Amino acid sequence: MTTGADAWTHTTVLLAEAVEALVHAPEGCYVDGTFGRGGHARAILARLSAHGRLFAFDKDPQAIRVGASLDDARLQLVHASFGSMRQVLAQQGIEQVQGVLLDLGVSSPQLDDPSRGFSFRFDAPLDMRMDTTRGETVADFLARANERQLTQVIRDYGEERFAVQVAKALVARRQGGAAIRTTGELAQVVAGAVKTREPGQNPATRTFQALRIHVNAELEELEQGLSAALELLAPAGRLVVISFHSLEDRIVKSFIARESRDEPDRRAPFAPPRPSRLRALGRVRAGAAELAANPRARSAVMRVAERTAVPFAQLSPLGRSRAGLRAPQSGPGGERT
Repeated sequence: MTTGADAWTHTTVLLAEAVEALVHAPEGCYVDGTFGRGGHARAILARLSAHGRLFAFDKDPQAIRVGASLDDARLQLVHASFGSMRQVLAQQGIEQVQGVLLDLGVSSPQLDDPSRGFSFRFDAPLDMRMDTTRGETVADFLARANERQLTQVIRDYGEERFAVQVAKALVARRQGGAAIRTTGELAQVVAGAVKTREPGQNPATRTFQALRIHVNAELEELEQGLSAALELLAPAGRLVVISFHSLEDRIVKSFIARESRDEPDRRAPFAPPRPSRLRALGRVRAGAAELAANPRARSAVMRVAERTAVPFAQLSPLGRSRAGLRAPQSGPGGERT
């Protein structure tokens, strides 16, 4: 553990594999959509030439403060969601990039800092916002959401089979005059509503994941980021995405699969299909050595795709409206380290 602004350290997952897949033109312009503590960014910069550029995004102001210590003229830090990368780069006069890296989920410093309220391991204020300068905390959401809203969030984003029971217990607690303001209080209520759980898993795991995803709009941001990357990538540009639970990975997998096949225009059935805009390059998981050194890497899945030469302008208005995917309903997890 270090001290100061970066009091909680982490180990970057799939570091060598991600940078090797991403950087194919050292003089190019790249996007790191989740700066975190700069593990991937430092490795990307080490592979870039003096003419290369890296735009690093992060919603977390703590991450931006850590990044400010990196003295490199090729790096530009952006305190914003990676879903806004197309607009941000357009303001800089940049229309194309050679690679986009998205390392999804919550980071180790966020999990390990009790004051952030991400973990049931500590009794702390119930926040869970990645960007602590704006937005609604989990405590605020629990104070206003009705039973139907709570059930939907906990079921859809946590795949919690006891979502109805958890939602009822949360509303009952509030109606009894006891607001839920800390992680410990939330974990206690959930534990009383969840009847069974997989061996070794805390009863609150799925509910905590669901509420975190909801208040940070993580899946909506992922959809926006994938669509923005598709529009920004130059021919042969690389999309590299590391996900940590099946909700994220299914969105990424479906997006790459759809964009990697020729698509007919349903409004013009006799016209030639629109050529694919991506070429899937593969999937990578952490090896035995990395898992031994960093157990949090066990759920990491990295998917890589390459942009074809098909101009984005060939995307029809109908296809453009479908560029994002709706969130699928699937399992727990979500650590980014």
